[in-house]
Amino acid sequence: MLFRSAGVGKTSIAATFADAACARGERVLFLAFEESAAQIARNMRSIGIDLERWRDAGLLQIVSTRPTAFGLEAHLAGVHRAIERFSPDLVVVDPVSNLLAAGIRTDAAAMLARLVDLMKARQITAIFTSLTPGGAALEETTTAVSSMMDTWILLRDIDGNGERNRVLHVLKSRGSCHSNQVREFRLSDQGIELLDVYAGTAGVTLGSA
Repeated sequence: MLFRSAGVGKTSIAATFADAACARGERVLFLAFEESAAQIARNMRSIGIDLERWRDAGLLQIVSTRPTAFGLEAHLAGVHRAIERFSPDLVVVDPVSNLLAAGIRTDAAAMLARLVDLMKARQITAIFTSLTPGGAALEETTTAVSSMMDTWILLRDIDGNGERNRVLHVLKSRGSCHSNQVREFRLSDQGIELLDVYAGTAGVTLGSA
């Protein structure tokens, strides 16, 4: 997943995937490089996602690490050990862009390539979130791994009519037919709500418009 700005809902969307996987009885490893496990659990409760129940049931493990605490090789070794111990069906990495703090861009890209190869070799579904600067191309990420991803979802916010609204759309999804529509979504106390947008003569409108 690709994100244009902070606060657009990257962790909330990733946690929604994790919650759904646990509800199916799958094991989820959540690698957090931005917030602590307690912060993530608390923040997700505000949108109706109870991650603690899955941790108590042994289906979810949140590993929180500061990107600057170790070098990139140590981070990769830690992920290997966590996967070996927990045997997850789904791994969330949130966000991969923070790993730039642990090394230069080319080294971070090489480390992430090895991580992607590990997930594919073990047939583990992986969700990577990445915060992309506003001036960067939509197809790129700060860690240059977009070409290795099978599906990319862009989340961004749009300002208009005195409102700030969140929208998403699928940039690419290999091997599948997907919608090209931009959809508005809302973070509610019942989780993620996907809303319809309306196309008129003035273009696409959303929010109260």
